[in-house]
Order: sequence, then C-alpha cells, then structure tokens
Amino acid sequence: MRFRTVTSPHVLADTSVGRVMRRVLYAMVPGALALVWFFGWGVAVNLALATAIALAAEAALLLARGKPVSAHLSDCSAVVSAWLLAVALPPLAPWWLTAIGAVSAIAVAKHLYGGLGYNPFNPAMIGYVVLLVSFPREMSAWPLPHGLGQPHAMTLLETLRAIFGGELPARFAADALTGATPLDVLRTQLGLGLNGAEIRNSPVFGIVAGSGWEWATLGFLAGGLWLLYTRTAAWQIPAGMLGALAVVATVFYLVNPQRYAPPWFHLWSGAAIFGAFFIATDPVTASTTPRGRWVYGAGIGILVYIIRGFGGYPDGVAFAVLLMNIAAPTIDLYTPPRVFGARRQ
Repeated sequence: MRFRTVTSPHVLADTSVGRVMRRVLYAMVPGALALVWFFGWGVAVNLALATAIALAAEAALLLARGKPVSAHLSDCSAVVSAWLLAVALPPLAPWWLTAIGAVSAIAVAKHLYGGLGYNPFNPAMIGYVVLLVSFPREMSAWPLPHGLGQPHAMTLLETLRAIFGGELPARFAADALTGATPLDVLRTQLGLGLNGAEIRNSPVFGIVAGSGWEWATLGFLAGGLWLLYTRTAAWQIPAGMLGALAVVATVFYLVNPQRYAPPWFHLWSGAAIFGAFFIATDPVTASTTPRGRWVYGAGIGILVYIIRGFGGYPDGVAFAVLLMNIAAPTIDLYTPPRVFGARRQ
C-alpha cells in the first residue's frame, strides 16, 4: 500500500483555516435566520453590510502590507468576524455604525497586531466594544420582536431606508419600533425595587428568557453543538463558561430569589450561549491547553455574571471575553499538559 506521505502521519485531516471558518459560518445560520424572523430584515442587511466592509478593509490592508490578497480573503476569517459583529448589532443600526465596527475589528484588532494568528484579542469583540462605549444610544435601540407567525412590520425597502437614510416609515414612531432588551429590563426594574417575579411578568419575557430572543438562542445552541460534534470548537470552553455562569447564578438565586434572576434566565439571555460556542472558542485568542480551557471558560462565565449583576452593562460577554484574552497566555503557561512518559511531580 502506498501512502501519500513518506513519513507519518500518513492520513492528514482537512483542518485548514478556510474549512474551520466555513463551518463556523454554517453553524451560525440557524440562529441568524431566527433573528431575521423575529427582528426583521435589518439583521440580514447588517450581515451583508458588515461582510462587504470587512472584506474591503481586509483587502486594503493586505495590499498595504504586501500580502497576497486572494489567499487571505478565501480563508473566510474576515467574514466570520463580520458575522459575529453583525448579529450583535441592533437590526436598525445606521450603516456608519456597522462600518466603524467592522473596520475596527479588521484594522485595529487584527492587522495592527500582524494579521490572523497574531491578534491577542477577539476582533469582533473589539469592534463591538468600540461601538458600545462610543455610541451607547445607537447600540441600545433594538426593535421589539415580532410574535411567532406574525409578519414583520417593516419591509426590506423600508429597512434599507432606515439604515442608510435614517428615515422611519411615517406610520411608526421610534419608540414604537424599539425597546429595551430583557437584560436591560431586568436591570432597570431591579434598580426600581421590583422583585424578580414582578419583572418576569413583563410582556418582553417569553417562556425562559426574552420573547423571540430565546428562539435565536436555541438556533445558536444547535449550531454550537454541531461545532462540538465536528470537533471544530473545543468543548471544554463552552462547558466551563456556561457551567461557571450557572453555578454563580444559582448561588445568588438561592440566597435571594427576589433580587437575582434564576440561572436558566442568565444562560438563555443575552449572548451567553452565542458567546460560549462562537466567541470564547476562538482558537487564536483562547487558551489552548486542556486544563487551561476549563479555567479560561470558567473565568468568562464568572466575569459575565459579575458585569451583569454589579457592573455598568446589562450583558458582559464581550468585556469578559476580552479580559480573559489577556489572561489566556498566562493560563497556558501554568496549565501545560503532561508530557507523554513523564512522571507526575
């Protein structure tokens, strides 16, 4: 029998960057479709706009650095960063907001450090945090979700006019289209002294978490589990993140169930599941050792709860991921795998 290579390994797995990135894009499709269904055409417009701007910025910077353009564009890494950013943006966000976020992700967080493989921070989360800190009002203007089976209020043409021209349909007022997210509602109402049971009776909440949001989360969960099944993502990171978030939320909920939300609400709200499977598992910026992945994921989960419960932002996934990106090299340094054949110390 003749092998393709003279020396082992004789069978090579197809784990190219392009193949991995395309799998991530495929896994995001169910959640993205749910977002389009419940929040309108703006989600699809943001995805297309962010992709175009990210690819243009990637090509321009590759040319400026003297790198081959086609080879780097075909690995789809810029498209993944664009999609991760786009699904986190409000569907009716103005076009320039998406442009600033995409350029920040590609130019500042990626190429400023040397390109793919050299960036210490997750590019999409850098772009998102830049927008969240700089434009908090625009980043909080999420449209109200539509009920299951109901048509969307705004057509594609009306959505394009709103995004690129800032013109809302005459039959709508701004406050009739947008509203607070479930995490925003929870945070605000708790500050007003209401208890958890009263807050969760609000129409913005669905079966487990936010109405409409929970179906999108279910889609991202299905895609994330497929990534684990295909071994595209390391299972220890989402398990550590969601496990730590659930444990901390359970402790606080048992201490005071009227003041703190139950663990299932925290797991199913915001970007917890999306972040666990699609953001925290970034192979470049995450921890790479088996034990380190548990520590890295658990650190993100704990920081998410701290920021949500005691910080200044209702959802802290982006900040938690970036903080643990800083700690990832140190975590790997102190959690090396045991060398085969070596004695335990």
